[in-house]
Amino acid sequence: MASGVTVNDEVIKVFNDMKVRKSSTQEEIKKRKKAVLFCLSDDKRQIIVEEAKQILVGDIGDTVEDPYTSFVKLLPLNDCRYALYDATYETKESKKEDLVFIFWCVKTKEKSTFKMAPESAPLKSKMIYASSKDAIKKKFTGIKHEWQVNGLDDIKDRSTLGEKLGGNVVVSLEGKPL
Repeated sequence: MASGVTVNDEVIKVFNDMKVRKSSTQEEIKKRKKAVLFCLSDDKRQIIVEEAKQILVGDIGDTVEDPYTSFVKLLPLNDCRYALYDATYETKESKKEDLVFIFWCVKTKEKSTFKMAPESAPLKSKMIYASSKDAIKKKFTGIKHEWQVNGLDDIKDRSTLGEKLGGNVVVSLEGKPL
């Protein structure tokens, strides 16, 4: 079901910048995005980069202690979002980095000690985000991992992302054991 929503060029640029891991200077690496959220424009016609909803690699260890927990805290409690998260994880054999496309949409009211109790996303918003997901996914060529998250209980435990990345062979995510 197509919604007619288009993807802003800046979204594609952000994706391409995150996808390409070329040799860079230390300064360029610090400016690289670790996580970013995408939302609908005010007129609901375009998917755009959400302002001030990102984590830069250079923030880790400085203003960001744990990138995964900080990413989860960026997610809105009462609406849907698309996100890219650049996961750094280890299996029993090697260290890996993969981009994960996340579709966040709170389905029902839930209680959680992780954040304030979230409200369900408005029905119209859920419908537009769900019907526009293919538009953004088509622009994100080469994504190996996709994750639909319906509430904080699905995402607050990093081991759930570890399972998405490699089942029981993932032993750590962002340097923290699972």
